[in-house]
Amino acid sequence: MKSEKELKIRCWIDIDGKKFFGPGRAQLLIMIDKNGSLSKAAKEMGMSYRKAWAMVEDMNQRGRQPYVELHKGGIQGGGAELTEAGKKALSTFQKMNDKITETVQQHTDEMLGMI
Repeated sequence: MKSEKELKIRCWIDIDGKKFFGPGRAQLLIMIDKNGSLSKAAKEMGMSYRKAWAMVEDMNQRGRQPYVELHKGGIQGGGAELTEAGKKALSTFQKMNDKITETVQQHTDEMLGMI
């Protein structure tokens, strides 16, 4: 019987042993940037607004600088946008993740061939 083998890797950043930034938060920032709205980003990701808001608050409080600027609702409605720090963190994480993925792909056949 042939087994299906797969090599998976996930990269995230911990601060004081607690997850701070990884693929899920990167995706949230991408969706905020795309939609200009935290609620639309959360909805598109199938996530509750409350969870998305908590993630943004955590990044904004524990990061060196806030990653997302939230605008309260009103007549024109609210919104959200990435700060320069948020854009830089997202871009750097994506580049790093791409390099990690490329490296893993280069060695996948060899590694899985040994298992």
